[in-house]
Amino acid sequence: MRAALIVKHGDRSNVVVGQYPKPQLQSGEVLIAVKACGLNHLDIFVRRGIPGRTLELPHISGGDIAGEVVEVAGDVQGVNLGDRVLIDPLINGQALGEDLTGGLSEYAKVPAANCIPIPEGISFEEAASLPIAYGTAWRMLITRGQLKASETILILGASGGVGTAAVQIAKLTGATVIAAASSDSKLEQLKGLGADYLINYAKEDFSKKTWNITGKKGADVIVDYTGKETWPKSIKATKVGGRILTCGATTGFEATTDLRYVWVREIAILGSNAWERSDLETLLSLVQEGKLKPIIDRVLPLEEIQEAHRIIEEREIFGKVIIKP
Repeated sequence: MRAALIVKHGDRSNVVVGQYPKPQLQSGEVLIAVKACGLNHLDIFVRRGIPGRTLELPHISGGDIAGEVVEVAGDVQGVNLGDRVLIDPLINGQALGEDLTGGLSEYAKVPAANCIPIPEGISFEEAASLPIAYGTAWRMLITRGQLKASETILILGASGGVGTAAVQIAKLTGATVIAAASSDSKLEQLKGLGADYLINYAKEDFSKKTWNITGKKGADVIVDYTGKETWPKSIKATKVGGRILTCGATTGFEATTDLRYVWVREIAILGSNAWERSDLETLLSLVQEGKLKPIIDRVLPLEEIQEAHRIIEEREIFGKVIIKP
């Protein structure tokens, strides 16, 4: 089968389209004809090489898989040939595309238990936008962050996959949203998603601007998965009794924390990791009901995998990049 193969760790020239053995099923597994696979910043990290993690190369990344069941093995209950399914990427504590072979290929094998039916009216591309970005944002804001309608939330990196998801989810709760991005054009799009205040952090200090927007009180909640570059200013922009939510660190893990602000303002720092299957089912229902619309920047063929990596690395996207094998 055709697949996007990481042949060695390094720059994006090391992910190439080539042939790879079609998966062979074991009992309880199903074979998916991949119709759409979402790309995430995680795929960039996997390609570069994650410290402390060893992968057998060539490796196929891609955790956001939507497709059609074309083969089943053994006594599989509740999943049938021809079913349109979204795959929960978490399998026994490991993640498709990160620890396990992913879905940037024509076919992918997964446990039948990880298949979630795609409701009528939802496209494969929309479904493939959800698990890693929207699932992560949902858990971060709702489960861990307990975001309330009365609160103000600052979302950094608001134009990416997790960012656009966070803006939409925050608006669903009724919260006041401050969206920060690196260009005026992206901010205009975020305004269209319902963001109440906009900050171009390439032109102005997002921390000072947030301080002014909130009447010099600070934001109730700050979403910062940028890490090293933004963390010190995020702490200063948090109100007394506020909380900072993080699910990653795209610019580096070694972020400086000025503890004086943490104890004086009684700031809570909450980590959030992944999602629950029930979160993905909730998100699919919200999409079906028209309450949530996955934001897709563009859909590319498998042959343009290097271009897909480039636009994510250079932050030229608004929302999700979807690959169609």
